[in-house]
Amino acid sequence: MLPMRLYTAGFADFERIREDGRVYVDKTHLIYKMCHESQFVFLSRPRRFGKSLVCSTLKYYFQGRKDLFEGLAIAELEKDWKQHPVLHFDMSACKNKYEMSQIISELHSQLDYHEQRYHWEHTDGSPGERLKKLIQQTHAKTGLKAVVIIDEYDAPLLEYLHQPDKLAEVRRIMQEFYQSLKICDADEQFVFITGITKFSQLSIFSTLNNLRNISMLPQYSALCGITKEELTTVFDQDVQTLADQYGCTKEVMYGMLRQQYDGYHFCNESEDIFNPFSIVNVFTDRCLNYYWFSSGTPTFLFETMRQFNTDILSLQRIQVAVTEFDIPSEGMTSALPLFYQSGYLTIKGYDFDSNTYTLDFPNAEVKVGFMNNFLSSMMGLRGSNSEGFAGLFYAALKRHELDRAMQLMQSFFASIPYLEYGEKQLDEITKYEAYYQVLTYVVFSIFNCRTHTEVKSARGRTDLVVFMPDVTYVMELKMHGTAQDALEQIESKAYAIPYQMGGKPIVKIGIAFSQETKTISEWLIN
Repeated sequence: MLPMRLYTAGFADFERIREDGRVYVDKTHLIYKMCHESQFVFLSRPRRFGKSLVCSTLKYYFQGRKDLFEGLAIAELEKDWKQHPVLHFDMSACKNKYEMSQIISELHSQLDYHEQRYHWEHTDGSPGERLKKLIQQTHAKTGLKAVVIIDEYDAPLLEYLHQPDKLAEVRRIMQEFYQSLKICDADEQFVFITGITKFSQLSIFSTLNNLRNISMLPQYSALCGITKEELTTVFDQDVQTLADQYGCTKEVMYGMLRQQYDGYHFCNESEDIFNPFSIVNVFTDRCLNYYWFSSGTPTFLFETMRQFNTDILSLQRIQVAVTEFDIPSEGMTSALPLFYQSGYLTIKGYDFDSNTYTLDFPNAEVKVGFMNNFLSSMMGLRGSNSEGFAGLFYAALKRHELDRAMQLMQSFFASIPYLEYGEKQLDEITKYEAYYQVLTYVVFSIFNCRTHTEVKSARGRTDLVVFMPDVTYVMELKMHGTAQDALEQIESKAYAIPYQMGGKPIVKIGIAFSQETKTISEWLIN
């Protein structure tokens, strides 16, 4: 019998992971390279992507804990294990602080910890003044330059993303704190800063003119996350165990894992990256589930969508220049930068001739989770309502009970209260076919069905084409017309012809909607 494997789910402390003998994906060759190439480094990655573990690994590396790195790549690379003093700050502790005084108090608390840890005398002043004295004092008393690690630098800023007055005040507090990093340049061996977004990098860190942003550099694309090679080596026996449990081959299980958790790319030359949080939880629970989304709802993202009137249909394979999605949050003119930087969209292609990137949802876990939460957040629904409908609807589709599926959709659309906007706004938006097109698109996307909208053909645009594993649905929607009108349009404009070579049956569906009932009034299936 194979020995029990211990995983890192819920663990971000490198010392604990190594001492417990937990499965660890060795990234230390990249850490060594990073620490010897630059003095000030910034890394942006989505939440739950292993940034805190990188910070922890850096802490113990610079503390000279050679014993923890035995058997890892860095043990062969590092010849001089100096014990630098490390000042590690976790800005996630500043979240859920509703007064500026609470944020300042948290900064003082973390400064107090480091002073007590090194037995330095207590200093007075603002957080920034105290940080400067702490760094200088640490260098003077130890003779070794300090290492400063700042995890989730943008956590307090994201709390107030859509409150301009408070955001400006938080920015001022944090900028005063961070400017000490530049002032103490000569006293610092290495500074590492992580966050989800490029939020305020230009203003808050404007004094750090030598800050190196490695977020989109190919050589560091795998610093966080799990590559295909790492999955097939480090976790190969775990994949086999999972395959045995699901009653499939190991190759089939690899395919299921790729569809569910793979697909992240952080530059045009990036390897395929699997979400590490989800992969580790899969092997811990031995269950394919939606782990990343269940760990937190992106309320700030949905609020940004509202602010910029983001069309959810526009999130399909977007072609943009890098200047449109990898920009600081202050310069946003759309929700696109937050979608990319927070991990809901990723790079899926790059065209050298036009210098444009293609962005899309990275995998099924993200797309399905996002669509579910979109219904709950934007439509004023409780999660249980949308999830209950989803299960019944998909079961009817799999049994090819289309009338039953349409009845469920009819009932579901009628139940949407749209509390966020109110009755007058609901009356206005339900006049338009696009409202129902969005809802229908979201419903099919919940099941990770490949769903295309406004599909161009030689004789017009098909409203929706849904590609199921064993059938293709060609759908036409009518706000001011009948289901028969919709079906006749599919026939007269030959919308189904482009899909006849696909080898799957084609089902044509005409759907009519009623502004009065705000749901489907009738449908015809052919």
